[in-house]
Amino acid sequence: MKKLINDPQNVVTESVQGFGLAHADLVAVHTDPLFVARVGGAVQGKVGLVSGGGSGHEPLHAGFVGHGMLDAAVPGAMFTSPTPDQIAPAFTAADGGAGVLAIVKNYTGDVLNFETAVELAEAEDVEVRTVLVNDDVAVEDSLYTAGRRGVAGTVAVEKIAGAAAERGDDLAAVTAVAERVVANVRTMGVALTACTVPHAGRPSFDLPEDEVEIGIGIHGEPGRHRIPLASADEITGMLVTAVADDLALTEGERVLLLVNGMGGTPASELYVVYGQARRLLEARGVEVTRSLVGSYVTSLEMQGASVTVLRLDDELTALWDAPVHTAALRW
Repeated sequence: MKKLINDPQNVVTESVQGFGLAHADLVAVHTDPLFVARVGGAVQGKVGLVSGGGSGHEPLHAGFVGHGMLDAAVPGAMFTSPTPDQIAPAFTAADGGAGVLAIVKNYTGDVLNFETAVELAEAEDVEVRTVLVNDDVAVEDSLYTAGRRGVAGTVAVEKIAGAAAERGDDLAAVTAVAERVVANVRTMGVALTACTVPHAGRPSFDLPEDEVEIGIGIHGEPGRHRIPLASADEITGMLVTAVADDLALTEGERVLLLVNGMGGTPASELYVVYGQARRLLEARGVEVTRSLVGSYVTSLEMQGASVTVLRLDDELTALWDAPVHTAALRW
């Protein structure tokens, strides 16, 4: 294992501290318990947004704390849910008096720990609602979930719900917008290599040099099937077909197309995937009106990519376009 780390047990703490130093204009790092909040504290009168999950998927979630997205993010250990005693103080820090929306990826540990944290926060008179993100079409069940996993579509949920909160929507309205995004976003990924969790010291799964895993999860969970290494266009076709069919896209619809890198894939390859994904969607008569390409929801140093499609309407497009200023996303 070759990594730029010190003690494997301290990777998350040291990484989050460095993140806070680098982006002190945007975030404040709380160390005991560990969470990241917007600098300056909660915005009074605005619905607060909180998300979190296991570390190793950076910039998710701390990289999306700031104007137009999250008010707080809670990093767990590598590929491990944060604890309720981390999450509950983040809810309190994000509460500006209008309630808090928790955006939770559908992994069993995340769901249970966020549920417990909601109970703790509500005992302190913080109103919290929860939205589960489950955009991964690859599997119905996995080692980590009951139902579909939450993956790169989480970025769209956080961005669009964050914009709704920023414009002054109340908690019920922000929750409804987030749920609309969840209902209309789908993702599927591919792994070319495994990743190595620092405290494990070995690859999270075995993948022969001449094979790829279609439908991989962001923790290295198994996907739909393994196939011999194929061309980028062939692999992209498998991902786009699965996503578009699951969404039941029809001619004339408008979509956001996100091609996400898993951590070890160069931008040049992501744009190859994007080009073919767009051609395939346009061949179906689907109009790609918004795009995002880059590594936003990673799996440490895994080589691979995922394709996310979000069905858009006028309101969701306007909310996607709304100003955002975070460490990892800004316009």
